[in-house]
Amino acid sequence: MAIVFIDADSVPQKLRAIILRRILKEKADAFFVADRPLPDVLLAIEEDKAARRRPYRGTMTPQELKAIGSGIRMSVVEKGQDSADDCIVELAAAGDLAITHDIPLASRLLQKGVEVIDDRGGEYTAANIAEKLGMRANNAVFREMGLFGDRSHSFGDKEIRQFSAMFDAKMSRLFSN
Repeated sequence: MAIVFIDADSVPQKLRAIILRRILKEKADAFFVADRPLPDVLLAIEEDKAARRRPYRGTMTPQELKAIGSGIRMSVVEKGQDSADDCIVELAAAGDLAITHDIPLASRLLQKGVEVIDDRGGEYTAANIAEKLGMRANNAVFREMGLFGDRSHSFGDKEIRQFSAMFDAKMSRLFSN
């Protein structure tokens, strides 16, 4: 069964809410990685445990019920460059899905056969990753030369809808089997 890996440091909270709702609905396995505990993810873990235990109440002992855990996991890694990335790359396998805005991480995951989408509804593929890495490198050089500053692209309803549509399509494909 596929696991959804979320580079939670790079995914906005609004999108985590979308991800968590779908994960809970599907009773899917998900792995959030960040450099700090995320309250919304920790709450979802507790909700998931309760939902998975509910059908067995009255038929199992309290110890047996307690053994039923959540399919959602959260790993808090040390702050530092690539610590979350390394954790995700180590755990992810072909057939899994990853969500990240980090282009080098996406490249590493694609090499392992992991499907990767970004937080704007785009998909990283073998066909487009080299171009994205090249653009990222060029932009870094331009910033160092002072030709343009860091500009964040807008993130609004359109981007949320695009992400939601892409995520739903990927989840439907992964969990329709």
